[in-house]
Amino acid sequence: MSKIIAIHSYKGGTGKTLLSVNLAATLAKHGNKVCLFDLDFRAPSLFAILKVESTEYWLNDYLNGSCDINKVLIDLSSKLQMKDKFFVCLANPTTEAIRDICAKDRKWEMRALGRLLSLRNTLMKEQGFDYLVFDTSPGLQYSSINAIVAADLVLVATTGDRSDVNGTRRMLHEIYELFEKKTGLVINKVLDASSKAKMDEMRDKVKVVYHFPLLAVVPCFCEILRAEGNLIFAQDKPDHPFSKILEDLAKKIESDNIK
Repeated sequence: MSKIIAIHSYKGGTGKTLLSVNLAATLAKHGNKVCLFDLDFRAPSLFAILKVESTEYWLNDYLNGSCDINKVLIDLSSKLQMKDKFFVCLANPTTEAIRDICAKDRKWEMRALGRLLSLRNTLMKEQGFDYLVFDTSPGLQYSSINAIVAADLVLVATTGDRSDVNGTRRMLHEIYELFEKKTGLVINKVLDASSKAKMDEMRDKVKVVYHFPLLAVVPCFCEILRAEGNLIFAQDKPDHPFSKILEDLAKKIESDNIK
């Protein structure tokens, strides 16, 4: 069953993009046809992580109505050894493009939402994509809200930082409950997540604080910090604990086991 998945966070620095890239790669490894979208227009980073030096068309162009979505699609399947399975649509990282997107008005955002919603037909129904993964902008920018509205499932990446906890809790109850979206939490950068007692304590805390399902807990891995965004762990380090966590998360999504 095909799905649009938006990965969101209240603030930056939660590991949202790392989660987006590795989840998309994991779903593709499972034999799904996946497209990863960089919807963080104010701080594009996927072009650097995926080592795409340049492209003729950007996702900005599609949302502006300047080109068809097929002009934006980049097939990275051979690069990641996933034949016909892994595609990306990248945001324009130039200063001019970032300024332009920041100046858009609400009418433009509504048209952009329509173009995001149309991807369900153009990519999923017509071209057989199983999953579209949206790496969103943190916070409550219009582009993030559009991604949430278009999605079937939203994964919210958060940490134990107090300001992040408070902001995420407000965001979930003031925005997510309004849209009635299927939502799950991923707690990232957790210290001392190895013991079962600690994990049980965290799950109980999440129930009390957020009232949303906890889908994954990701410890603070030094190896991820050392990689500096140069590795896709799901592909380059399949036996790493982080990759195993993403495997479990992908299986929950594929089986629709999110309650």
